[in-house]
This record gives sequence, C-alpha cells and structure tokens, in this order.
Amino acid sequence: MPDAIEGGEAPPKKKKSMLKWILLLVLLLVLGGGGYFAYTKFIAGKKDTSAQEENATQAQEQAAPSGDSQVVSLQPFLVNLADPLGRRYLKLTLDVEVNSKDATEQLTKNEPKVRDALIMLLSSKTFSDLSSMESKILLKKEIVERLNLVLGGPRVEQVYFTEMVIQ
Repeated sequence: MPDAIEGGEAPPKKKKSMLKWILLLVLLLVLGGGGYFAYTKFIAGKKDTSAQEENATQAQEQAAPSGDSQVVSLQPFLVNLADPLGRRYLKLTLDVEVNSKDATEQLTKNEPKVRDALIMLLSSKTFSDLSSMESKILLKKEIVERLNLVLGGPRVEQVYFTEMVIQ
C-alpha cells in the first residue's frame, strides 16, 4: 500500500511542473506581443513618417513654379473644428501660389467664394484629421483642389501654411 500512496503524490509534482511551463509560455507570449506592438507603434511608425516627409518634400521641389507664378496672401481663417463637443478651433493663415497675374486677379475678385469654400472644408475637419504631418500635406492638396474648382481651372499651383494653430 505505501507504494500506492507514493505513486499518488508523484502526479501533483508533475502538475506543478507543467503549470510552471504554461505560465512561462504565457509570459513569453505576452512579452512578445507587447514588444511587437511597441516596435510597430513607436519605432517602425517613425521610420514610415520620416520617409513620407521626405517624399512630400521631393514632390514640392519637383513641382517647380513657372516664371509667371505669384503668391497671394489670404486673410486668416478661424473655424470651429468638427469635434464632438465643438471645443476645438483652427486658426489658419496661408499664402496661395497661382500660375499667372490673371489668376491673381481671379483669386482676389472671387475672394468671398474662396473664403466660403475654405471655411466649409476646414470646419469639416476634426483634430485627429489635422494632427499628423501626412494629414497636413493632404489638407494642402485638398485646399489646392477646392481653390481650382472655385477659379474654374488649374490656376493654383501650391498652398503655403504661414500660421496654423489648433486649440
């Protein structure tokens, strides 16, 4: 009979050993998952952002202005952002590069339409829509598209942010 009792005690030691291995495996999985998340969120994300910034800079340099281009400064825009509680606002001042003197006259002549189009665009944005560098570059492209719609053709070449405050 003593052999039976000793045989009955051996499996709990085996269970404790198996439990230790399972806990170790779970711990390794959690640490591995956390490490992967930290790498993709903080390290790999920064590499992608810097590459995108370089691409945007190259795109701006490639879009060399023609000899007739002129820069027109617009009055500052102050709009509420489309955040849920409406407590955030955007103040944006920008310069518009147009491709001719005629385009400059068109821009100043249609200033109420231009301001309306840009106010509608800017007030549709949320804080998260404007928080990254990529989103600011996208906003510039959207502004160029809107201005070209208002002016009736490809007259706007580039938009430059001279002041941007989000609060």
